[in-house]
Amino acid sequence: MARFTPKVVTANALIEGDVVYLTADDRWSRRHEEAELIEDEAHGQLRLLHAMGQGNLVVGAYLADAKAGPNGPEPTHFREVFRTRGPSNYFLGKQAELI
Repeated sequence: MARFTPKVVTANALIEGDVVYLTADDRWSRRHEEAELIEDEAHGQLRLLHAMGQGNLVVGAYLADAKAGPNGPEPTHFREVFRTRGPSNYFLGKQAELI
């Protein structure tokens, strides 16, 4: 039997299209480190179903691999690292702050 790896629930905000993460208190945050780190497969499925039921707020919800970090969950896959950075155009989204 495969071992469950920690996950976060992620999706895209319906109106803005921004990457968002489900927090333990049922908010959608644009900050990965605020996401709820899920370490139980059954709990992960319940949280994903909860997210998928919020079609008025988000689209494309899924479970993404993560790990515990000093400031909260951290992505473990390059795709998810890329998604935390926002649009790749530095003049838009999260990367605009880097200029």
